[in-house]
Amino acid sequence: MTASVFFGCTFIAFGPAIALFLFTIARDPLRVIFLIAGAFFWLVSLLLSSLVWFVTVQMSNRESAAQQKGLLIFGVVLSVLLQEAFRFGYYKLLKKANEGLLVLSQEETMPISIRQLAYAFMTLAMILLHTFWGVVFFEACEKERWGSLAAVVLSHLLVSCLTFANPHYEGSLIPTYIILSLMATWAFFCAGGSLRNLKLCLTCKDKDFLLANHRPR
Repeated sequence: MTASVFFGCTFIAFGPAIALFLFTIARDPLRVIFLIAGAFFWLVSLLLSSLVWFVTVQMSNRESAAQQKGLLIFGVVLSVLLQEAFRFGYYKLLKKANEGLLVLSQEETMPISIRQLAYAFMTLAMILLHTFWGVVFFEACEKERWGSLAAVVLSHLLVSCLTFANPHYEGSLIPTYIILSLMATWAFFCAGGSLRNLKLCLTCKDKDFLLANHRPR
């Protein structure tokens, strides 16, 4: 049963992201480079926010529960702001490196609990949200739509703050998945999608898509 819980929660949390990687990134070396670079920027932002939070905790009064809770909230807000700042830096780096990269590319046993499932679904939502946030964020930078950029930052802050309600699963998962649905729709249209080509794709009538994915036998 322990193995079932592990694989079940793992596939819920990472299954769609792995599928997205295999179908959209793994075949293109240039996209793999972009993915690794993005992961590096994200990890550096987490490292910096963790370092700042660790130092502030060491300097604070550990016996004060209210102060520790305030520092936790501060850490979450700081982490979100640093992640978005590094996302913007990553966008600027890609803009400068894009032409060069294109040139190079041409050359114990227990039943599963509700808490475990909730964390798996929350992990899934965060992975997909970061993907959609990246699409909307880059499109906003490209077209100088600062309102859209602010919406990404604010929605990121909102979802991160919702994790404080994780013990009340319906209070965190339902709003998070509503935001996920909205951001997925927004990212779809930012990427050039439309209701017409979505209908063609779902009904297997998109000739360009079928020809691009055709493999001779």
